[in-house]
Amino acid sequence: MRLADRRKLIDSSGIRKVFDLAAKLPNPCNLSIGMPDFDVPDEVKDAAIAAIRAGHNRYTQTAGIPALKTAILEHYRAKGHEFEDVIVTSGTSGGLFMLFLATLNPGDEVLVPDPYFVMYKHLLRFLGIVPVFVDTYPDFRVTKERLAAKLTPKTRMVLVNTPGNPTGVVGSEQEMREVAAFAQEHDLILVSDEIYEPFSYDGTFTSPKKFNKDAVVLSGLSKTVAMTGWRVGWLLGPTDLIKAMMEIQQYTFVCAPSPAQHAGIPALRHDMTETQRGYRDRRNIMYEGLLNAGFSVQKPSGAFYIFPEAPGGDGEKFVEAAIRHSLLVVPGSVFSERNTHFRISYAATEEELKRGLSILEKTRKEFV
Repeated sequence: MRLADRRKLIDSSGIRKVFDLAAKLPNPCNLSIGMPDFDVPDEVKDAAIAAIRAGHNRYTQTAGIPALKTAILEHYRAKGHEFEDVIVTSGTSGGLFMLFLATLNPGDEVLVPDPYFVMYKHLLRFLGIVPVFVDTYPDFRVTKERLAAKLTPKTRMVLVNTPGNPTGVVGSEQEMREVAAFAQEHDLILVSDEIYEPFSYDGTFTSPKKFNKDAVVLSGLSKTVAMTGWRVGWLLGPTDLIKAMMEIQQYTFVCAPSPAQHAGIPALRHDMTETQRGYRDRRNIMYEGLLNAGFSVQKPSGAFYIFPEAPGGDGEKFVEAAIRHSLLVVPGSVFSERNTHFRISYAATEEELKRGLSILEKTRKEFV
């Protein structure tokens, strides 16, 4: 079949390729997938079952059920952030897709700190928009100077992700202040992807919304309560943007799944304290284990990823060697214009993390 030219602008996700490979290996140690290793809380499951039995199985209002929208706005109000409006989306990915469609034209440029979440690059290119990568190596910090070096008359948007995937870095208050001021100074749309905000371990999370009243914030329930397959996300921002996205959602996703929206209300109230503590402990195990094994690595303050340098400087070759030892990790080139690092997800049991560290140490010896 003859395919559209835009299809050539994207490729199968490198993460999915590793995911498919996992199904073919006997008993692999899988530290590749960014998916919580705990199940959806029982109270959230019960709410979804109750919604199904109550007949909430039809289309909802395009922007989401009013009760969930109100709960989301109140959730952010409790954090000190006031938003004009919110739209419930089919995951954060659906929100990103509609945001780009609503605000950007082909040829527009978006500043994307590198390393980046893999979807940013491919969604932008698919729509004819130009991702302009802002190199943040070696500390993975987004500074005004680094952004300014990539600014052109075609720049329309700045996209930040904190806590970050794949690095786990949490933007400092000063960084977010600078990013917010930079966007305002140059009349740019400021977008903050905060899907990992509940996984911030050292008390340092600051949203750029604090310094820019027009900032757009994306988040959802995939990571906090493991609802990855339920597809409930949201985007908060100015009313005119939400209205434009509602019009697009009418003709694309229609609405987020109805029972999942009803379950989202108790999900927002779920206490993350124990979960955060558990992931902080795993972060420490992985970080200290990598240092002891001789890896060069930045300590992550959030999410559930860590992004070490690959021995020998070639992330793809190192990952290939690790896979030969039945360890699944992801080369940094999936998330970056560089190929010097690799990503580990520590959303796994402590036993599996220690097994992975043992394999990483063995693999490293092949490169030194």
